[in-house]
Amino acid sequence: MSDLKLVVFDCDGTLVDSQHIIVAAMNRAFSAHSLSLLPREKILSIVGLSLEEAISKLLPKEDSATVSLVKESYRQAFFHLREDPSLHEPLFPGARQALDQLAARDDVLLGVATGKSQRGLRNILELHDLRGHFMTLQTADEHPSKPHPSMMQQAMSDAGVTASQTVIFGDTSYDIVMGRDAGAHAVGVSWGYHDRDELMAYGAPQVLDHFDDLVPYLDEYWSSRGEEATPAQATGEAR
Repeated sequence: MSDLKLVVFDCDGTLVDSQHIIVAAMNRAFSAHSLSLLPREKILSIVGLSLEEAISKLLPKEDSATVSLVKESYRQAFFHLREDPSLHEPLFPGARQALDQLAARDDVLLGVATGKSQRGLRNILELHDLRGHFMTLQTADEHPSKPHPSMMQQAMSDAGVTASQTVIFGDTSYDIVMGRDAGAHAVGVSWGYHDRDELMAYGAPQVLDHFDDLVPYLDEYWSSRGEEATPAQATGEAR
């Protein structure tokens, strides 16, 4: 068995703070079809699902044709809103440092599993100059929506690791269930869109409060399993 370890991150609500652009785009999409606007908290509760699944959950009484129209309006709104600098999706504090540290290790691989599309995810990674950090990118336009474990299964296959070698960090119950159903160690983060109690109710063994806690948590977890990570060579180059 390989000595490599895989660390997978959700994107929205875990790596980047996307709440403002998501709410603005959803409000525009609803308004375009004369639908009543929803509370901010309701919109953010579906972050992490695929777009169609998310809109279906927000509009349970509407037919599939309406859901499809709203989905397309959301995509168009999101594309145009991205031109507004005030709505850019910033990294959460400490994310860059944690990702840099992990990417520099010889026996750690990084991945993303997100409800975004492949195009949307790549735009975010390019915006923050992070594309080189991740060796596997799994998105909702290529898989069933979370919490189905397909994205995690493909990420592990890409990395050549087993579930026991894999950790996922996410801010929603969808991430926790997806990770657990794939057999991975699924850890919650408190700075996203589902609260601590919900994450723990769905099986998160720990919920981190700060990105600064993430690397120390991994070191302790791996050490407890006899899998201590080895620092990178002097070059410290990210994959």
